[in-house]
This record gives sequence, structure tokens and C-alpha cells, in this order.
Amino acid sequence: MSLVTTHVLDTAAGRPAADVAVRLEASDGTVIAQGRTDDDGRVRDLGPAELDPGVYRLVFDTGAYLGPGAFFPEITVAFRITDGTQHHHVPVLLSPFSYSTYRGS
Repeated sequence: MSLVTTHVLDTAAGRPAADVAVRLEASDGTVIAQGRTDDDGRVRDLGPAELDPGVYRLVFDTGAYLGPGAFFPEITVAFRITDGTQHHHVPVLLSPFSYSTYRGS
């Protein structure tokens, strides 16, 4: 399993958000990995098995999923890794006019 995984749930539709492009970036913007959510809204293979401690970002292309009039065409979630060997799961709950995130398990 990757060190970083994510899960996108479409709370307005009541189902997983499939085929959302996601990038894992270092704090300087360097792309470390990219993927797309599967039919269950998950990206299980996003990046290496180990990362240096530091700040990273997950960037979600929500505009492609929500459509050309999307209020949030992109969501960027910055998070800190203090232990580069510990799994980090960062889910997103998405609707057309709001989103939330948390540290998952």
C-alpha cells in the first residue's frame, strides 16, 4: 500500500466519486505521484511507500468531475507528514458548494 491514500465521496449524490484525478505534490510543487479514483472513489496506489517528513499536498481535479460550472474546480489539501513510514489516509467529502476533509485511518 502507498504511504498516502485518499477517498472521495460525493455527498450530494450519496456515492463514491469515481474517476477524479488526484496529484500528490511536495511543498515546492514537485509532483510525486498521480492517479484517479476508482469506482469506489479510492486511490490506493498514490506515491511511494516512504516519504521524508514535511508538508505535502493532494490536489483534486473536482472541476472535471463536477462539470464546467463547478464552484470548486480544484481542491488542494495540505497536510504534514511527521513519520515518513506511517500510512496517511486523507479523505474528501465533496458536494457542489462545499467540501471537507480529515485524517482517516
